[in-house]
Amino acid sequence: MKNIKKILTPVLILVFTVAFLSCKNNKTEKAEPEKAMPKDTATAVAVFEPFKVIGIKHKVADYDKWRKEYNSHDSMRMAYGISHYMIGRGIDDANMIMIIDKINDVPKAKEFSMLPDLKEKMKKAGVISKPEFTYYEVIRNDASKIDQKDRLMVTHRVKDFDAWLKVYDAEGTTKRLEEGFIDRGLARSIDDPNIVAIVFAITDMKKVKENIKSEAKKKLMKDAGVVGAPEMFFYKIVE
Repeated sequence: MKNIKKILTPVLILVFTVAFLSCKNNKTEKAEPEKAMPKDTATAVAVFEPFKVIGIKHKVADYDKWRKEYNSHDSMRMAYGISHYMIGRGIDDANMIMIIDKINDVPKAKEFSMLPDLKEKMKKAGVISKPEFTYYEVIRNDASKIDQKDRLMVTHRVKDFDAWLKVYDAEGTTKRLEEGFIDRGLARSIDDPNIVAIVFAITDMKKVKENIKSEAKKKLMKDAGVVGAPEMFFYKIVE
């Protein structure tokens, strides 16, 4: 009997040891996925949501006088679902103003642009050119803070947006950065989705102006299906 006990004791110890280690390993394997996966993945990744804007471009006689009137009209804009987003002044002509405001209702924003009161306000503010109103859906936007204030807005019509975007993305942000461009925004016209507006921050004005006139850039736009000559507006963000 004693001999049997002597034989069984090491065997039982071995069995319990294996069983204990097996349970420990199983607990470890189950715990690893919990560490790898956050409890709330929705809050772990910021998702960009497109937004709509109204663009207003016009020339003024005196910026400071105009700005004072623009600020005083803020409550009227808000009543039509329009909120301030950005003001830029032309680099070649500082009295050429570009305003980008966010909108939450396109028909109301269009109604605002036709108000007799707005025309009177613009006249009083010293607007000396016919204002251009445009409406866009912003589908890409980098709002991170950077030192560069100079901007270039390129607006053009394309034959097919998806085909154009494929060529644009294939060129890549790294290539554009080497040429002095930093991608900041991409938008499509609400009235005509084949009209595209791209906003770049500029790191090197000389490089940018050389590249936009280059044969390589012209070929790229042709390959992407750009129709006609693009409109380019250089401006500096003031707010």
